[in-house]
Amino acid sequence: MTKVTEFIRQAEGKTLFSIEIIPPLKGQNINELLNSIEPLMEFKPPFVDVTYHREELIDRVGQDGLIERIPVRKRPGTVGICARLMERFHVDAVPHIICGGFTKDETEDVLIDLHYLGIDNVLVLRGDAEKSAGVFKAKQGGHSYASELVKQVHDMNQGKLLNAETEMWPTNFCIGVAGYPEKHFDATSFDTDYAHLRKKVELGADYIVTQMFFDNQKYFQFVERCRAEGITVPIIPGLKPLATKKQLSVLAQIFHLEFPDELVSEVEKCATDKDVRKVGIEWGIHQCKELVAYGVPVLHFYTMGKSDNVAQIAREVF
Repeated sequence: MTKVTEFIRQAEGKTLFSIEIIPPLKGQNINELLNSIEPLMEFKPPFVDVTYHREELIDRVGQDGLIERIPVRKRPGTVGICARLMERFHVDAVPHIICGGFTKDETEDVLIDLHYLGIDNVLVLRGDAEKSAGVFKAKQGGHSYASELVKQVHDMNQGKLLNAETEMWPTNFCIGVAGYPEKHFDATSFDTDYAHLRKKVELGADYIVTQMFFDNQKYFQFVERCRAEGITVPIIPGLKPLATKKQLSVLAQIFHLEFPDELVSEVEKCATDKDVRKVGIEWGIHQCKELVAYGVPVLHFYTMGKSDNVAQIAREVF
């Protein structure tokens, strides 16, 4: 297996292509997901990210007639999907590791499983809050911050387990973390957000992947500020082609981002989502060409299980 940072070094300044996929809902056929991303393999992604998802709480009526809150993991299988990806497409898999919904011991077990599989890359994230909670709260015995999780992974790279009853053969994880060009919504200011990001790098993060953005100036400013803060690791831009008019409000609300006025104006002129999809592809091509000219190490696409619009953009750029 090859580390993400090694792929970037070996590219010698050439921009690489990568994607992120979401595990299918519990019980669905994984082949549908694999078939949907197969057309993207022509662009030779050296690695593919696979998201991890915490449990969700659902209400059920118990035998006593009282409502019980039952935890359900709706999108399991990240580790298994990583193994299938490596087998079928001969690419490196980058599983997401999250704080939310996991104890430190559970996280350690997952990391050991990944180590046994020969997976040397992980993207470390805090993860989302429970939908019913509104604010993030760590599971008892779990991590509250991504920086704590970075430290745990880095400690395992040094051969340190949570409990030292056995000798640990050091892992060799390349650690990615998230960055937010438009500020993490929980951060009180840009200054604190950059301070938190710098801490993650100081604790062992090897590279950064940004939240999606639609204004390249936000990314350029983010990189400049990171470098001014002494953050020197590679910064990979995260991208998503706009596909529906509804996404203007949905993505802005969920990911706390702004759309450029020019893009909003073009989308508002569209009569159908088919027209919006075309605008999204054209905007994506322009974004990507400008980012490649800037010298980004990787164009990383959030596919959401779809590939046709990403493929159309990639054909114009790679």
